[in-house]
Amino acid sequence: MDRITFLDHDTMGADIALRRPAIPHGWVQYGRTAPGDIVERARDASILIVNKVPLDAGTLDLLPNLRFVAVAATGTDNVDVAACRARGIAVSNVRAYAVHTVPEHVFALMLALRRSLPAYRQSVADGAWQDGGQFTLLTHPIRDLHGSTLGIVGRGAIGQAVAGIARAFGMRVLFAGRKGETASGPDHAPFDAVLAESDVLSLHCPLTPATRHLLGGPEFARMARRPLVINTSRGGLIDDMALVRALEGGLISGAAVDATAVEPPPPDHPFLRLAGRTDFLLTPHIGWASAEARQAVADQVTACIEAFAAGRPINLVT
Repeated sequence: MDRITFLDHDTMGADIALRRPAIPHGWVQYGRTAPGDIVERARDASILIVNKVPLDAGTLDLLPNLRFVAVAATGTDNVDVAACRARGIAVSNVRAYAVHTVPEHVFALMLALRRSLPAYRQSVADGAWQDGGQFTLLTHPIRDLHGSTLGIVGRGAIGQAVAGIARAFGMRVLFAGRKGETASGPDHAPFDAVLAESDVLSLHCPLTPATRHLLGGPEFARMARRPLVINTSRGGLIDDMALVRALEGGLISGAAVDATAVEPPPPDHPFLRLAGRTDFLLTPHIGWASAEARQAVADQVTACIEAFAAGRPINLVT
C-alpha cells in the first residue's frame, strides 16, 4: 500500500477539496513544511505531493522509498528532475489549469495601471474629487488599450490566451523572439524590436538560465514607448533593482508584479519601497489562484497519482 504525503497542503487553500486517490493508500498531509523538516516528514512516503517544497539531490538520497512526485503546479524548478530521473523517481506536473485565471489577472493589472485606477482611488480617498469643483477629475493619465501594442514574451498556452484577450480589446499583439533571434512575422518580432514597440510588455515564459534577468538595465533603456511592464510568471525574469530604477527614472510608465525571486519577499526587498506608488502593483502570487484553477490543480494531482499507480503515468517531466 502506498503512503502518500502532501508536504504543503496550505498552498491549495482551505476552500479546495482534494479528492483522495482511488487506490489503497495511507495519507498524511502538512500545511507547510520547512526545509529542515522535509526528510523526517517524507521518509516513509512512496508518493509525495509538493507545490513549492524543494526536493534536491541530497534530500532525495534520504528518501529511499520514494517512487513518484506529483507537483501541484506546472513549474518544476523546485524539484531536481535530473536527480529524480537518475534514481528512477517519476515526476508529473499539472498543466493547462491557468489558461483563464492568469490572463484575467494580467488584464486586471493592465487595466488598473493603464487607467490609473490606484491613483484615482487614492485621489477620491484624499478628497480631491470632492474639492475639484467639476463633475470629473482629470489629474492622472487615462489611456485606452484599444490601438496600443502588447508585447508578449512566451508563446505557450497562457501567452496565447493573453494574446486572444488583447485582440478582443483591439490591441496589436507582438510575440517576442528569443534574444539574438532575427526572424520575424505578422505577429512575431525580434526581442529588441518588441521592447522598442510595446506600450505594454507581459512576461509568460519559464525561468531558465537563459531567461534569468531577461529584463535588466539595458533592456529597460530600449523601451522607447515607456511601456507598462507586467510579470505574472517568475520573479527571476526581471532584475529587481533595474526595474526599480526604470520606474523611478521614468523609463517605464508603470509595473505590475505577481512573483518575486524569493516568496514571500523579505522586508528589505526593493519592490516594497515602491509599494506606496500608484504606478506600481505588487500582488502576492495570486494570478494562478482563482477557485476554479486551484480545483483544477487538485483534480489533476489526483489523476496523476491514479495514473501512476495504474502503470500509465501522465504529465511526466522525467
